[in-house]
Amino acid sequence: MSRVAKAAKRHAAQGARHLNYATSPLLASKTPPWRSRFIVALVGLSFAVLVGRAVYIQIIGTDFYQQQGEKRFTHVLEVPASRGRVLDRNGQVLATSVPVPSIWAIPKDFEADVQQRKALARLLEMKPTELDQRLEGSRNFAWLSRQVDEQRWLQVKALGLKGVHQLREYRRNYPEGESAAHIVGFTNIEEKGQEGIELAFQSQLQGRDGSRAVMRDRLGRVVEDIGEQVDPLNGRDIQLAIDSKVQFFAYQRVRDAVAEHGAKAGSVVVLDVKSGEVLALANYPSFDPGNRRNLSGAQLRNRALTDTFEPGSTMKPFVIALALESGRVTPRTPIQTAPGHITVTGRTIRDAHPNGVLSVAEVIQKSSNVGTVKMAMQMKPVEMWELFAALGIGQKPQIDFPGAVTGRLRPYKSWRPIEQATMSYGYGLSVSLFQLARAYSVLAHDGLLLPTSILRHEQPEPGVRVMSAQTARAVRTMLQMAAGPGGTAPKAQTQGYSVGGKTGTAHKQEGRGYSANKYRAWFVGMAPIDDPRIVVAVMVDEPSKGVYYGGAVAAPVFSQVVQQTLRLLGEAPDLEVAPQIVTDGDLAAARESF
Repeated sequence: MSRVAKAAKRHAAQGARHLNYATSPLLASKTPPWRSRFIVALVGLSFAVLVGRAVYIQIIGTDFYQQQGEKRFTHVLEVPASRGRVLDRNGQVLATSVPVPSIWAIPKDFEADVQQRKALARLLEMKPTELDQRLEGSRNFAWLSRQVDEQRWLQVKALGLKGVHQLREYRRNYPEGESAAHIVGFTNIEEKGQEGIELAFQSQLQGRDGSRAVMRDRLGRVVEDIGEQVDPLNGRDIQLAIDSKVQFFAYQRVRDAVAEHGAKAGSVVVLDVKSGEVLALANYPSFDPGNRRNLSGAQLRNRALTDTFEPGSTMKPFVIALALESGRVTPRTPIQTAPGHITVTGRTIRDAHPNGVLSVAEVIQKSSNVGTVKMAMQMKPVEMWELFAALGIGQKPQIDFPGAVTGRLRPYKSWRPIEQATMSYGYGLSVSLFQLARAYSVLAHDGLLLPTSILRHEQPEPGVRVMSAQTARAVRTMLQMAAGPGGTAPKAQTQGYSVGGKTGTAHKQEGRGYSANKYRAWFVGMAPIDDPRIVVAVMVDEPSKGVYYGGAVAAPVFSQVVQQTLRLLGEAPDLEVAPQIVTDGDLAAARESF
């Protein structure tokens, strides 16, 4: 260090020793009183705000902040109620709910490489792009696939993907499949009824869900139950009048008839005459209610209740019953039907096969249009209308089932003579197959019309008298003739049981006219004839293989369904059954056929 620098340093040190800080103008100045007060007030206000905030959080607003905290850790889980079962009259399950896994994910935690994503998409039966879309929808939750098979969930679980979980849900199961589909109906994925009994009794079947409060960790896993659990109230079982065995057999027979005759569709209705219960209501084509992909409207239609048609010759027994009831004729009264046609107000009505003089009973046996029209034209229109209305024609069936239609029966005051004539043999009015079966139950139940029911009842409800028992029995005898030798439906005969019924074959309506080559064929009858237990109605729509008469197309189905149903009901045969001797050759042929 130079001598000059050392001297300067020494001089500075001496000056510092002689400096008096108290005499400094800057340090000697006084602080204004308002400044100190402001600082004190500011500090005090800050403490007051903190105290107020603490009071609000801890005392005043505590419920809100507790709820916010609970939302981050606690959840209320829905405990679903088990939907009630649908049972047949014998307790056989037609629809039930089974627990199955549903696969979901937490997208923010989901981790998978390209190959794992492809494998997951393949197991879930979706494209990788669809899987990506589902995972991008939310950060905290995304459904991947609901109500899958247990095996599929195990395959997904084996992939070991982070963020993929499963939840148990209920899925509806239908053990009877296609045969009872139109009766039972189905639910959607949320188990809400969409068709059939599932829809009609939705409120009774669905029950009431319960709830369960739990605490979850960040991965969504339940770590603790908190609070009280509200137990679910399971849905009520619904027991139907349907006999699942009768239903299955009726479905098989009408399905086979549709295939045999190249028809468009077919239906069968079986009623218990003694109780008014519906034992079977089968339609073809049908569907599997557990797998409803690519369904068509034709498969979903419950044709026995929703489709109406002109009933044709099946109305003739009621016109003759009215003629008997009013005393205009007896079963033996002769009716001249020659030359096989009759003209009413310029329109000609013909018989399929010309006949001469026929008794009233033979008019039914031969299904003579001319004979029926001659009796009908002796009546006032109001008489026919009142009988048809009493049978339920033109009225919606009082049955606990959706989709039942009214049919058509115009007011009698608007009938022209030709319309009264054609209505006597089933043209100019329309009914469903169910309505037709119910009308025939009047003849089977000695003139009483019982309320019909799809539900099982211990005791039948009281009926309404439509005609006398004597008239009903007389018409049943005529129907037995129609289904026997010389009648229009000998193929309706059943081994061991006497039967009676009436065929119907009608051209289908197209626009304002009738198709020349499209028909509906049906047969409605009852058995055993002296004391009927069941009424069976069969309809085959548009048979296309050259045979279209009701006696050839629908009567064989009636025969098979009657025989099987009466056996299942334990009804004793009322006819002798010829014993069948089986030879060794027959046994050998039978073995070869297997």
